[in-house]
Amino acid sequence: MKKCVYAVEPHGEEFFVSYHYLLDLALILLSTKLLGLLTQRFQMPQVVGALLAGLILGPAGLNVLTETEFISQLSELGVIVLMFSAGMGTDINELKHSGKAGFWVALLGVIVPLLMGTALAWGAAAAGLIESNGMLENVFVGTILTATSVSITVETLKEMGKLETKVGNTILAAALIDDVLGLVALTLVSSLAGGGESIFVVLLKIVGFFIFAIVVGFGANRLFCWMLKRQGGWATHRNSVLAFVLCLVMAYCAEEFFGVADITGAYAAGLAVACTPKGTYIQSKYNPLGYLLLTPVFFAAIGINVKLDGVSGGMLAFSVLLLVISVISKLAGCGLGAKLCGFTERESIQVGVGMVCRGEVALIVANRGLSMGVLSSAMMTPVVITVVGGTILTPILLKLVFRGEPQEKLVESSLADRYEKTAQLEDASQQLLDADAAMMRKNK
Repeated sequence: MKKCVYAVEPHGEEFFVSYHYLLDLALILLSTKLLGLLTQRFQMPQVVGALLAGLILGPAGLNVLTETEFISQLSELGVIVLMFSAGMGTDINELKHSGKAGFWVALLGVIVPLLMGTALAWGAAAAGLIESNGMLENVFVGTILTATSVSITVETLKEMGKLETKVGNTILAAALIDDVLGLVALTLVSSLAGGGESIFVVLLKIVGFFIFAIVVGFGANRLFCWMLKRQGGWATHRNSVLAFVLCLVMAYCAEEFFGVADITGAYAAGLAVACTPKGTYIQSKYNPLGYLLLTPVFFAAIGINVKLDGVSGGMLAFSVLLLVISVISKLAGCGLGAKLCGFTERESIQVGVGMVCRGEVALIVANRGLSMGVLSSAMMTPVVITVVGGTILTPILLKLVFRGEPQEKLVESSLADRYEKTAQLEDASQQLLDADAAMMRKNK
């Protein structure tokens, strides 16, 4: 393997750096993109393709790639950027006006999966299906099930013309609140896993962090607004750099001083930026960074961490049970929340099914547990199966529960409009580029 001298220590000793990480990175980016395009053809998100790339190239498959310090650190940065972007993509005004239905669907959609997932992990450990690291690992499994990814649901509902309906709007609102509640649950569990502190001290640190986040976030928001005013209302690259600095500082402070997950700090920084007049512009600057580099590495790293040599028959049985519980728990929790808010039985089932799909948030939570030593590496297999299985099942179940239903009257939905606007902006950008290219060819 080619090596070069990196530096010379005072005692005359040379230490070397390998450039093999460049090849690893090239393999990850190429494989995730190719498999991402393949999974897209089967109406699945590119996340699934990236996971499969990690599985195929990692120890569970061809064993071409292994987890290195470089991949691990780049993956961690990818998580932070993902949650920072998620925070910037959260509309606080929509959060405040989500309504009673969205709140109850989200609340019960977090509590029920948390309890059922914890109970399943405890029961499986007691039955000898899996080896458990203790009650905290069981609770972490439950926390993984609280996550919801509605990207598949949105695309399926758009295809069926059901996105801008009462049910579609409730699903979108609940998913918005679900992310926040799931993050609070992760914060609490992560803090408990951080040391031998009492629950009182843990809660005190969490409250302290949220006070810190509000103060810093408000100050940062005022600073960005002042800068934009001085710039005549035009955002510059300087704003994007300062926003990322804020993200990194808040992620560091959350972990180092409050014992809270670094991704919580990144999410809080994103919320602060989202409240500025040019939050959308700043967010757009990070989409290429995530898409081109950090996001593929993170999801591939998840696949690389899956090791099938430690997977027993009991673990496979647990994987199937976890997938089943992941569907039932969201169906029961979110469906009950909808029923309590006056939805019909059929509409409640539709809302529950719409919240079934897990995605990047579940993987982020699992990765957090793995890095903290709370989750064993063997537990990543059931998590990946649950995410992929939920992704495949959600469109099928949605089409079943909406089958034979007459066309529902559309409702005003700013949440649905936001998803539509994103696609429209991408189409408009492509049309402008095509028009410019045509003009350049004409002028030659």
